[in-house]
Amino acid sequence: MLLALLERTMGTTVLFTERATHLKDHAGQVSLPGGRIAAGESPAEAALREASEEVGLDPKAVDVIGSLDEFLTGTGFAVTPVIGVVADAEFVARPDPREVAGVFEVSLGVILDRSALSVGYFERHGSRLLTYELLYGGRRIWGATAAVLRNFQDVVLDEDES
Repeated sequence: MLLALLERTMGTTVLFTERATHLKDHAGQVSLPGGRIAAGESPAEAALREASEEVGLDPKAVDVIGSLDEFLTGTGFAVTPVIGVVADAEFVARPDPREVAGVFEVSLGVILDRSALSVGYFERHGSRLLTYELLYGGRRIWGATAAVLRNFQDVVLDEDES
């Protein structure tokens, strides 16, 4: 999974995808570009390959600056969010309709705003689970994607406070 920081003329944004509605897993949900790691790939290589396949982002245009801790989703997927900076202010996403219904960007300022992510709970298999949610531009960013954003907030904002 790639948390792509796009350096735009109006400021830094984060790239999101809306998954195609015909997909088996998480159809129609908002996510960060990403997918399964192929044999022999590192999480960064997989994230860059998936972003290339899903939205046409050239891996050479991404400066990988790190990753967040591996995260186990409520549906059993282990994901490693990779953070990359795209300095090409002219980048235009070209979503592959086989995987992606659409793309959009959210200002980094919104992503780092602690009050933008709400906390909620839901029940799954008899357990009460914590979830985060960000409502932005009529879209709902929730579940694993919002949890990754919360982790990103914790890392960035804690570094800023030291």
